[in-house]
Formats: sequence, structure tokens, C-alpha cells
Amino acid sequence: DVPHQKYLCSNCNNVLKKALQTLCGHRYCSACLAWIVRNNKNAICQKCREEDPSTLSEGSLLAEERAFGDAAINKEISELKVHCVTLGCSWSGIMKNFEDHQTLCEYALIPCHTGCGHVVMRKKLADHLENGCVNNVAMCQKCKQSLSSSEYQAGWRRKPELCECSLSTFLFSESPSTLLTDKDGCRFSEVGCSFRGSNEKIKEHEKTAVGAHMLLLLQHIKQLKASLCSAAKAADGFIPQEKVISELENKLHVFENIVAVLNKEVETSNLEITAFRRQRELDQNIIQGLELKIAELHRCLLQKDAGLSSLHKSLLFSEQASYDGVFLWKITDVGRKLQDSVTGRTVSLYSPAFYTAKYGYKVCLRVYLNGDGTGKGTHVSLFFVVMKGDYDALLPWPFRHKVTFMLLDQNNREHIIDAFRPDLTSASFQRPVNDMNVASGCPMFLPLSKLQSPKYAYVKEDTLFLKCIIE
Repeated sequence: DVPHQKYLCSNCNNVLKKALQTLCGHRYCSACLAWIVRNNKNAICQKCREEDPSTLSEGSLLAEERAFGDAAINKEISELKVHCVTLGCSWSGIMKNFEDHQTLCEYALIPCHTGCGHVVMRKKLADHLENGCVNNVAMCQKCKQSLSSSEYQAGWRRKPELCECSLSTFLFSESPSTLLTDKDGCRFSEVGCSFRGSNEKIKEHEKTAVGAHMLLLLQHIKQLKASLCSAAKAADGFIPQEKVISELENKLHVFENIVAVLNKEVETSNLEITAFRRQRELDQNIIQGLELKIAELHRCLLQKDAGLSSLHKSLLFSEQASYDGVFLWKITDVGRKLQDSVTGRTVSLYSPAFYTAKYGYKVCLRVYLNGDGTGKGTHVSLFFVVMKGDYDALLPWPFRHKVTFMLLDQNNREHIIDAFRPDLTSASFQRPVNDMNVASGCPMFLPLSKLQSPKYAYVKEDTLFLKCIIE
């Protein structure tokens, strides 16, 4: 995919490699930044210069010690979708797997490791070593005379004097035992693998590339067998057929041993993978069990929280409830609540519930500090509310008791008193069907001008007291 601008180096304009972010916020490849700083004294960020030269500041000065690794952008880059552009190769994947692919790409052009100067396709390296590499030396085990691969393949008929031994005695000097102990790179470099790196990297590579190595070995064995068979046929009459077959069997036996070792490694890897999968399943079962336990504990906590909330409400009700038909309601922060009533934010206030007797009617008060109905905006309106109680089934209906309201003068001079008897036909005093009946009472209980007058002490220290007496 075409990469986003944020993934490109501010210097080379290629996808960032080991991205560093400078103080000015632009990103560079680590190698690009090192090159710029090394070759320019007091180097200035070119991006800052291009975007707006007037904003150049000390932060635009480039220095390796003033830049930091951008782990986030490096991670995003490692997940970018890419494909191999080598002609004939159809590999595609993500950026972080691309370097591993480059070491195995069969269509990549690589220099022959013998130093012959040829550059060949990786999948054709084995064929090059067999048929065209001048530095791939063969040695006679009897006379120890060396021949290049090209001499060995093309010149032995015309120059039989090069070696007095039979064709069957020629073996490549790079035997499989030497191939398996190559310290400069992958042990399978002689059959086409060009991976190089530290010992740890090589071990990791050999574990992950078992399949590729087996394919390279198989291809090499086939080419070797075909080459030796064709040579044996050409030499028929000069070399005993039994010796050629014996040499071929020896070589095949060596490679069979190598393949057997690889098979053991594959089996070991499969066992490790199976054990890992089994352990992962066990871990997932444990995790699922723990998640179920956590969910159960969470449910229990919710239930306990609900229980505690109910107990808290019950405790508050018990502290505030009255059971003798006399209730005193203390309303604090009167100024703010009156303003909320004027603006409509909180039109009315409900008192805590109280009872006319221990097992009597459950009732409460409702006050409109800015008035309601005929008293809206001019009076305080006070109403009486019959609520659904626990003992309604045992009580006589409709509610018949006289109700007296009192607004207490805190200087004990002039209390405001009003009273009424229930209208027995009103729905307000029938047995409640819902949580509470429609409120009924005094819409013009007290003029607002009198409530706020400094002559009276109905509101003192921003607090007032309302009293209700039920006979």
C-alpha cells in the first residue's frame, strides 16, 4: 500500500527505518539523522525550513542526542502491508516479516559464496555450484588432486591425464559434515540458504526455516543424483558401475542422515507446539473460570451495595420519621432553594414521610417556595400528601383527620397557622393506588413578601421550620 506521509523520512522520503523524532516533531531514519549531523555543522531540520522559515527555533537544530526513538511509529510501520518486488516472487505480508523473507526468497539475486563473481537466483544456486562455478572444487580421495566444477564436468574426457583415478572417486571437498558446521552463516548455506547473523539469530532461523531447508536439500540431492547418474552413463566402459552406485549410495546415506536429523527437529518442534497449545487451553480454562468468579463477585457486590443503600435509606427514615402525627420539617439553604423554585429548576420540595400513629397512615408534606396554582409567584404553597403505607389494608378510608400547618417564627412571636379538614370525596384522601395521592392543602399559605420581610424571623440563618399536626 502507498504509505502515509507520517511513515516517511524527512530526509530520504522513504519509509522510516529505526525512526527517530526530533524536538521539532519531524521524523528521520536513524542512519539519515546520523549522516546529516556528521556532514553538516549546526544542521537545521529541512522540513521546518520548507514549512515555515519564520518558525525556525532552537528546537529545529538537529542533533542525535536531542532525538528520541519513536516506538509508536516503528510499531505501526512494522504492521504495514508489503509485497516482494523481486521478479517472479508472489510473497506478501507485513513489514516486520519482510527481512526474514528476503533471506529465503527463491527469486532473489545473490552472489555466489565461493567468490567466483557470479550473481545467481537463490533457487538456482545449487545448479550453479554443480555446473558452472569455477571455484567449487572437487577432490579425488585417492590421489588428492583438485578439479574445479567446470573442469570436472567438461574437461575430464578430453584431459583424462588430470587424474588417473576413476570418476567414482571424485567428491566435493565441501562435505555435508563441513556444511553443517559453517560458522559464518546458516548451516545450509551450501545448498542455497543465504541467511547470516549472530548465533542466536541463526538458531532461531534454523528452527523456523526447517521446511525451506528440507526443500533446498531435496533439490540439491536431486541435482546431485542426476549429475552423477549422467556422468556414470557417460563413463560407462571406463568406470565399474558398482563403484559409481556405491558412491551414490554413500552420498544418499549422508543426506538421509541429515533429513533424519531434520525430521527429529520437526517432531520435537511439533511436540513443543502441542504442549504449548495444551498449556494455552489450560490457561484459557483457568482464565474463563476466574472471569466467571469475578463476574459472580461483581454481582454479589452489586447486591450488597443495593442492600446497603436500602439499609441506609431505612436508617435515615427511622431517624427522621415521626409516629405520633406531629412532624417538624427543617428546611435549610432557603435562599438557593427559593431561587431554584423561581427559575423552575426545582419547583417543589417533599418532606420525609411520617405516620399519624405507630401503625397509622403514612403521609408527607410538599412545599412550593415560589407558590403553585393561585399562589404562584406571590405566596408559599403548602400541601398535604397521603402516601401508600404498610398498614393501609387495616385503616379506615377515606382519610378523615384534621390537618394543621404551622410556619414557626423563630423568635416565637407570630407563627403562621392554617388548618383544613379533608374533602371525603376528593381522590387525595382515598386509599392510595400509587406511591402517593395528589397533594391537597393551602396554595396561598404565606405571602412571599412576609416570608422575606426582616420584621419576621420565619427565615433565620437561611433556615425555616414547618410543622404539621394531625389530630
